[in-house]
Amino acid sequence: EVIEPDDGVTAIGSGGPYALAAARALVKHSDLPAAEIVRQALEIAADICVYTNSHITVEEL
Repeated sequence: EVIEPDDGVTAIGSGGPYALAAARALVKHSDLPAAEIVRQALEIAADICVYTNSHITVEEL
């Protein structure tokens, strides 16, 4: 089975819900490229969640 989110955005991990909320808002209200949305969402999650750090590596295919 394949799980596919309705809005094309998903997140995992302890800061996942925070990153997911931020990414959904950025997708809906900006024209940023996908990699920048990921970076910004993870930075927001790191600011909120004590278990998420701000050492971010984004790999693109």
